[in-house]
Amino acid sequence: MLTQLRDIVDKVVSAHTLIDALDQLVSNTTLAMKTDCCSVYIADHQRQIYTLMATQGLNKSRRRISLRFDQGLVGLVGQRAEPLNVADARLHPRFKHVSGIGEESFRSFFGTPIIHQRQVLGVIVVQQRQQREFNESEESFLVTLAAQLAGILAHAKAQGMWFEQGNRLHLTGSAASSGVAVAKAWWDDTQPLLEHVAPASCLNIHAEQDRLTIAIDAAAKEFRRLRKRFDSDLQKETLAIFDLFSHLLNDPLLRQDLKTRIDGGDQAEWAVRQVVEAYSNRFSNMKDQYLKERARDIRELGQRLLYFLCDDEPNEQQWDEPIVLLTRELTAAMLATVPAGKLAAVVAQDGAANSHAAILSRALGIPAIMGVDFTPHTVHNNVVVVDGYRGDFLVNPNRHVLAEYRRLLREDDELEKIVEGDQQQLAVTKDQQRIMVHINAGLSADSHLAINKGIDGVGLYRTEVPFLLQRSFPSEEEQINQYRTILHTYPHQPVVMRTLDIGGDKPLPYLPIEEDNPFLGWRGIRFTLDHPEIFMIQVRAMLRASIGLNNMDILLPMISSINELDDAKAIIERAYADVAQTALAAGQQLHKPRIGIMIEVPSMLYQLHALVGRVDFLSVGSNDLTQYLLAVDRNNARVASVYDALHPAVLHALKHIVDSAEKYQLPVCVCGELAGDPVGALLLVGMGYRSLSMNARNVAKIKYILRHINSTDMTALAIQALQVDIADDVRQLTTVFIEQHQLGGFIRAGNK
Repeated sequence: MLTQLRDIVDKVVSAHTLIDALDQLVSNTTLAMKTDCCSVYIADHQRQIYTLMATQGLNKSRRRISLRFDQGLVGLVGQRAEPLNVADARLHPRFKHVSGIGEESFRSFFGTPIIHQRQVLGVIVVQQRQQREFNESEESFLVTLAAQLAGILAHAKAQGMWFEQGNRLHLTGSAASSGVAVAKAWWDDTQPLLEHVAPASCLNIHAEQDRLTIAIDAAAKEFRRLRKRFDSDLQKETLAIFDLFSHLLNDPLLRQDLKTRIDGGDQAEWAVRQVVEAYSNRFSNMKDQYLKERARDIRELGQRLLYFLCDDEPNEQQWDEPIVLLTRELTAAMLATVPAGKLAAVVAQDGAANSHAAILSRALGIPAIMGVDFTPHTVHNNVVVVDGYRGDFLVNPNRHVLAEYRRLLREDDELEKIVEGDQQQLAVTKDQQRIMVHINAGLSADSHLAINKGIDGVGLYRTEVPFLLQRSFPSEEEQINQYRTILHTYPHQPVVMRTLDIGGDKPLPYLPIEEDNPFLGWRGIRFTLDHPEIFMIQVRAMLRASIGLNNMDILLPMISSINELDDAKAIIERAYADVAQTALAAGQQLHKPRIGIMIEVPSMLYQLHALVGRVDFLSVGSNDLTQYLLAVDRNNARVASVYDALHPAVLHALKHIVDSAEKYQLPVCVCGELAGDPVGALLLVGMGYRSLSMNARNVAKIKYILRHINSTDMTALAIQALQVDIADDVRQLTTVFIEQHQLGGFIRAGNK
């Protein structure tokens, strides 16, 4: 049976069209199972019907045979999303007779759903004239076949090879920058790709070094030019992204690695690929999504070097009207080189929501979707809709859909003007409750995004970045320079620095760690306590960087027991005594920082009382707390749908934390993604949180929303939400609340 199963799948995959594939499926399944009939019904979720698309045994007339989702045995299979085995279909209460297809002669019925990511794509049915139930072997065969077909059909649907769509497509991706756009699509295929560079050697090493130097200088000149272009732009924060690329180009380690490759006889292009991939792999192999996405920024730099190594003159395309840019992977340079006012939105086949290109998209207010599985030639030059809220990408939508999105576009424009107009104001609720709004930062670009945006400080600064970028542990002096830069950026506001959070899921390139389950392994405080020499140097660097500024707090990650906290504090105390003495001898005074811990491991939920007298503040890492409570890796696509920060268990844990913090008089802040989500922010404030830290892009809208709602109303909402047992019901409850306050434009239907 396994051989027959493989043969059927191979024939389906090799078919030229989807109709041919389904015809191959039903005819070969009939032969393999020795049945009298096999049919495939495809689901149309918009019209709520199943359509008979292919059959071997039934009389498929010219008119299309359809059943409503609630009709017949096929509808029952779809409703239950499970197989149905009936000895005599005509005796079943859900049997529906469809005239003209010759089904009367068939008695036995076995149907199984074709399911992809919890959605029923269709139903495959086998029937026989004989009155009998299909045996377990036959059931197993058809269920296995349906499971393999699910991926094939899902891919076909994503590629637009679906039924009765004509040239209309509805594709989805990851929403990277909110907003709506309606325009013609333009496919950009001009960028060289690292993966297309093959191993190659050079004959003249000096000439190759010169080629590389010229390419580096050209790339640096381009970044300066692009930076200058934005110098007069209202979005000043975009400049830091190009500063980062310029900094990387001048990095002596990167240049030395490239030079070493060429000295060894490699062609410049091949040297660039090897070095860039080595650097980016340090990040891409990590499971922390934020750090994983930094790999794309390094690869973007490599792509631009390749571009200039090709010796091509920049080719600036001219458009009469704004376009939606289609590309394999979006880069900051692409965004910057499109003429001002001509870029309506961007859609990329690859990429992530926190790449610098995505950050730049958000800063410029350009809707963006990443990870869309489109076929370029079927989309290029067609009218498209980009929904940056939901991640929807519509090709040639009908006039009613176009009219609705154009209405949303007008609403978005009005909303943006309102929000951006008063973002400098403090976050004070309608009934005068002050909410502190901080940002989460990591690379320099992230911190610069929030300058002059009316924030209250940095709620989370990730200190592991310099450790991950280098080939050995950074020295104390190198760390001091890194930390002092961020402290100088916000001289009159608190900066919460999290100590080194590396380990199993974020291995250092010079200290590889292999673990079966890295999220439950050697990471965070566990790593630094096992390496007190590294921990001591880092804490000393933090303390020395803070002298004269006095705006730094220290945050300890991944604390799961009081022993870990006490051991970490002992090292901090030793470092403080040492640095304070040295500072005093130099006529300086070291301010003692506050010490806090991340509440992200569920065990700490039951030891909050033991923190009294041990810590000065708490910081809730809602992302890790959610995945640990729900036992789900949020970066695993197979279970990503299970990860839900609005799960009732998560909400009750958050409520317990804030109540305990109030009881024990411990300041508490939420610094996960939930704080930057309108739904999450309202619930958190309603629970009693008065300090939120979020990605810079969310600051303006969260502050605006909070200023237009009474804290007492948010409290009532939170009380209701805590009585609900299902996450979707929590989301629906909060959505209604937001819409009742005329703020529905901030959430859209796709927010989760």
